Amino acid sequence: MHILETDHLYLREYQKNDFSSLHAIFSDAETMKYYPAPFTVEKTKNWIETNQNRYMQDGFGLWAVCLKDTDEVIGDCGLTKQLVEGNNEVEIGYHINKKYWGKGYATEAATCCRELAFNQIGCKQLICIINPQNKQSIRVAEKLGFTFHKEAIVFNQLHSIYALTK
Repeated sequence: MHILETDHLYLREYQKNDFSSLHAIFSDAETMKYYPAPFTVEKTKNWIETNQNRYMQDGFGLWAVCLKDTDEVIGDCGLTKQLVEGNNEVEIGYHINKKYWGKGYATEAATCCRELAFNQIGCKQLICIINPQNKQSIRVAEKLGFTFHKEAIVFNQLHSIYALTK
C-alpha cells in the first residue's frame, strides 16, 4: 500500500524484503558520514523493526522510498517523534542511496511528508535534526522551507535544529 506518491516516487511501509536495499544504504560509510558509524546488520534490522512499531504506535514513521518506474527501494523518508531538550517534536528524516544523490528525490519525498504532517496529521511545527556539517541535508531542509532554529544536543551529539511552522 502506498502511503504517499509523487511524480517519480512512492513511499510505503517497510517490508521484510527491504533489508538488502536499506542495509546497502545504512552500511555505506559515505552515506552515514554524519552518524556515529555505519549500521551493522543488526542495527539495520532494528531500524526496520523500530519503524514498523512506529506505524502501529504513532500512525507514521520512516517509509521506504521507491522509484515508480522500477519499484526499487532507493532510501527512506518520513516522520518520527523526537525528544529535543524535553520537548516532543515531529521530525522529517530522509536517507537516499548515494547513487541517486543530486536528483531531487530527498526533497520530493520530504515535501509530501511535510504536507501529510501539516494537512492530515495536524502538526503545527516540524523539525529536522541535522549534523551542522551535513550541507546536503541542510540544503534539502531549506528547500522545504525550514530555517535554522537552534543548536541542541540530540543523540549525544551537537546538532542543528531546523524548524518549520505551519
